[in-house]
Amino acid sequence: MNGHDGLQIVLFFIFLLVAVKPLGSFMARVMEGQPTFLTPVLGWLERFCYRLSGINPEESMSWKGYAVAAVVFHGIGFVAVYAIQRCQAFLPFNPAAQGPVEATSAFNTAASFISNTNWQGYGGESTMSNFTQMMALTVQNFLSAAVGVAVLIALIRGLRSRQAETIGNFWADLVRSTLYIFLPLSLLFAVVFSSQGVVQTMNPYVKAKVIQPAAYDNPVNDASGQPVNNADGTPKTEKATLTEQTIAVGPVASQIAIKQLGTNGGGFFNANSAHPFENPNPLTNLLSMLALLLIPAALCYTFGEMVKDKRQGWALLAAMTILLVMFMVPTYLAEHAGNPAFAKMGLSTTANWEGKEARLGIANSTIWAASTTAASNGSVNSMHDSYTPLGGMYPMILMQLGEVVFGGVGSGLYGMLMFAVVAVFAAGLMVGRTPEYMGKKIEAYEMKMASIVVLIPCCLALLGTAIPLLTGDGQTSMSNPGAHGFSQLLYAYSSMANNNGSAFAGFSANVPMHNLLGGAIMWISRVWVIVPVLALAGSLAKKKIVPVGPGTLPTHTPLFIGLLVSVVLIIGALTFIPALALGPIVEQLQMGR
Repeated sequence: MNGHDGLQIVLFFIFLLVAVKPLGSFMARVMEGQPTFLTPVLGWLERFCYRLSGINPEESMSWKGYAVAAVVFHGIGFVAVYAIQRCQAFLPFNPAAQGPVEATSAFNTAASFISNTNWQGYGGESTMSNFTQMMALTVQNFLSAAVGVAVLIALIRGLRSRQAETIGNFWADLVRSTLYIFLPLSLLFAVVFSSQGVVQTMNPYVKAKVIQPAAYDNPVNDASGQPVNNADGTPKTEKATLTEQTIAVGPVASQIAIKQLGTNGGGFFNANSAHPFENPNPLTNLLSMLALLLIPAALCYTFGEMVKDKRQGWALLAAMTILLVMFMVPTYLAEHAGNPAFAKMGLSTTANWEGKEARLGIANSTIWAASTTAASNGSVNSMHDSYTPLGGMYPMILMQLGEVVFGGVGSGLYGMLMFAVVAVFAAGLMVGRTPEYMGKKIEAYEMKMASIVVLIPCCLALLGTAIPLLTGDGQTSMSNPGAHGFSQLLYAYSSMANNNGSAFAGFSANVPMHNLLGGAIMWISRVWVIVPVLALAGSLAKKKIVPVGPGTLPTHTPLFIGLLVSVVLIIGALTFIPALALGPIVEQLQMGR
């Protein structure tokens, strides 16, 4: 690692950690319903939302009522996003005259955006109208992120409550997190992004004559937009000449701000944040990378404030930071080392620049790759499919660990708290006493709920990888045969099962098999995790606070941080090392040979 690149990594973490305390403290006040500096500006709007929808924010719900509200809200969002895509040809703000989105693709996208995954099997600028981008996708970027925060706050109330039957009001938590956290931050970031050249316009797409016409093979699609194959199964093409280029523009800056802050991912353009209209310069790149982790990191401090023990929040933040550094630095080193074949060719540099933006460099590309897969974001500023086998494996592992290394807004921290429950349970077994966390005894029911949360994404990732291989649809979607093709498939379903959304770009996912299977997996992974988290919150809320005794394991010490990190790594390793051995590990050995 050269000094310049190392300095960039160090400064990234300094900027991130400096923002944790002020933002975390602010969010704690917001979610507690206490006045903040934004209350005079937005308080009337919050009260109007309650009156309009008939909500009493002081009426607390049981965990079952909270769960039903969250699941129904996801269901309504799914129907709305699906319907808008299918009807976009008849809706306004459609400058490129986009037709209706194909049914299975619309199903996949609806499941993706309501689950905070933002997996995209389509090209945004060539598939979605401005209306769909704004009213379906961007709206869900706000709401799916707000649901994650709401569920986390409910779990925190369960941990700190003393024999309570309720865990808060879902609708009040949803409104507060949207109005006071996501809207103001998104407005600020959107203004800055727009000032730096990120496109924000409602004008039609721009046509430009090319200087040098070029001949190319144009894929042939049927009436539904699906590729047509020749008799031998290869894609059918026809000769065409490029004389004019269409430059897509639209309301980009407003969507990019919330896609990063809400750990949503995706993008207005197919090239995502590698596109200069989404990410034009080093400043927007730095702000985007910080936005990936800003709210998930600050929520650790929010947790500490709300449970009245800030050491607990700092301990969780330390564990997450350690895990991120453990995978970010090796990702950089793998890409900086590059392919050993380069050295044999006598080249002066062996670094792997394939798929990287020269204006951003390897360091910024790998910081983003590790951050986006740690943060359940999924946006990219380089193509992960072009990384070296190990360079692509480390971001994949960050997803497979359960998206708890910062993770999605809210979902990352409540996922890490499930691992904390497992860790204290394991420690209790070692010394032969009932384990405790935050003064609450962890018994069989809590352990079952935590196990479901930890294991469901793992099972879905492996099942999602296996089913296409058994049916044959997996091989047809791979752009490379052998180990790398398997890595493409494993990465895709690890991403969908953990609500991340990034992909190895060489994997062709927009086919009915992957659209339907992937959509179902994204939906299940979101809902089947939220419900047991809330069930655990309800169970903990009813328990008494147990006084600290000589056998109590402190959960804010370096010992516990090390135990928590070890539990996360061990569960991830036991689950995924066999699959990784078939993909990136064997590919690395082949490359070295």
